[in-house]
Amino acid sequence: MRLVALAGGTGAAKLLRGLVRVAEPSRLTIVVNTGDDATVWGLAVSPDLDTVCYALADLLDRERGWGRRGDSFQTRDAMARFGEPTWFNLGDLDLATHLHRTGLLRRGRTLAEATAAIAGALGVVPRVLPMSDAPVRTRLLGPEGWLDFQEYFVRERARVPVRAVRYEGAGAAAPAPGVLEAIGEAEAVIVCPSNPVTSIGPILAVPGVLAGLGATPAPAIAVSPIVGDAAVSGPAGALMAATGLPVSAAGVARAYAPWLDTLMVDEADAGRRSEVEAEGARCVTSRTIMTGPEEEVALARAVLGALA
Repeated sequence: MRLVALAGGTGAAKLLRGLVRVAEPSRLTIVVNTGDDATVWGLAVSPDLDTVCYALADLLDRERGWGRRGDSFQTRDAMARFGEPTWFNLGDLDLATHLHRTGLLRRGRTLAEATAAIAGALGVVPRVLPMSDAPVRTRLLGPEGWLDFQEYFVRERARVPVRAVRYEGAGAAAPAPGVLEAIGEAEAVIVCPSNPVTSIGPILAVPGVLAGLGATPAPAIAVSPIVGDAAVSGPAGALMAATGLPVSAAGVARAYAPWLDTLMVDEADAGRRSEVEAEGARCVTSRTIMTGPEEEVALARAVLGALA
């Protein structure tokens, strides 16, 4: 099958690792959120793109869920001596990726071209695409004003109450080359268990993506990142509530209506089938919490099985 996956960071990385073990990696295209991108020490940092590439190259630090396995932080510590901000941790090995990306962009390469070069150098087989070559930034309104996503998530540790979310620059952006073509030619679209508001939301905010998802004949299935009334990890629950979505599997289905065909929920939410289906999506159940490679593969098999 020609598969397209919409992906954020940590939760997506787990499912994608499973997918490439049970499906043909060369027939998988991954459209990745860039609303989390930031400039750190003058370098272009794309956290979700890097998490996906590191995961598929078996370089990701599984315990942290981000960064390179076995990395050190001597550069960060040295920068602190100069009074530079170090709340956004960049490891020494990770730094090489950002230096390379920044150099490519300064030489006129697009983000999609830079991503292809990085993925290729790391030995990643699936096609990894940023959602757009244009800068789109997720901004969150806290008590003292607007924050970039990384300020909210990393510096403030997602403890700041959020009153609103916007995707700055989305209206003027266009899908990166290959994004709409991949969606149109897909035999299935898989939405990874990522934050609906700040991981998948920015992708959907890029003009043309929603229309493409609505027009493709391919079935679309999403894996819910919510179990019960809480997120498996991260601030998805708080951000869904801030944007008026129910913090539940039904809220995830609502976020992706009307183009979503199937929502996979955890076995613990089997009793919420009617709530999900009231939002217009078929509800299927599986074990969705992935604690290791076996669970990643099992969930990937379940997703493909639900598409059969």
